[in-house]
Amino acid sequence: MAIRPALPTESTVREWDDDADPSGQTFSKVQFIDADLTEVANRGGVFEECTFRGVRFNASTHTEAAFVNCTFVRCSLFDTAFTRCKFVGTAFDDCTYNLMKVTGGDWSFTALPGADLKGTEWTGVKLREADLTGIKAAKAVLRDLDLSGASLQRADFSGADLRGSDLSQLDPLTVTLRDARIDVTQAMVVAASLGLDVRP
Repeated sequence: MAIRPALPTESTVREWDDDADPSGQTFSKVQFIDADLTEVANRGGVFEECTFRGVRFNASTHTEAAFVNCTFVRCSLFDTAFTRCKFVGTAFDDCTYNLMKVTGGDWSFTALPGADLKGTEWTGVKLREADLTGIKAAKAVLRDLDLSGASLQRADFSGADLRGSDLSQLDPLTVTLRDARIDVTQAMVVAASLGLDVRP
């Protein structure tokens, strides 16, 4: 699925120094190509309107960092952990997310159309008006998410744990929910969206 074009950049980084630490630094309009950020520990680093192409983030950790209006293309996010990070307006295209964990933070207006999020863990994340069209989130943990205004058409939530998440935008006729785990309040929301008369 197509995403918006990457924003223009002003400089390019092709190799990441093993000793480099992005913590506390700000990168603006930088294009990172095939850089290896494996096992990087990023605390508070800020990336604004940057593009990452073929970058490896494997086993890296990012705490209270920001990736605002960035673009990720064919990046590997294997076993990557994001804690209380800001991803507002960022787009992902053809990336891999195996074992990725996201805890807290603001991912509003993020574009993840068609992303294979199977087995990933998302807890307490704000995903307002995010484009999650066609995501494959089978057996993913998607707990306590703010999905208000999010696009969820054709999403596959088979066996996913959705408890505590806002499902008000979910149309059960356009998504796959087989064996998904939801709570009683969510069950009432889903039933109401099907036109059922829900009464105590």
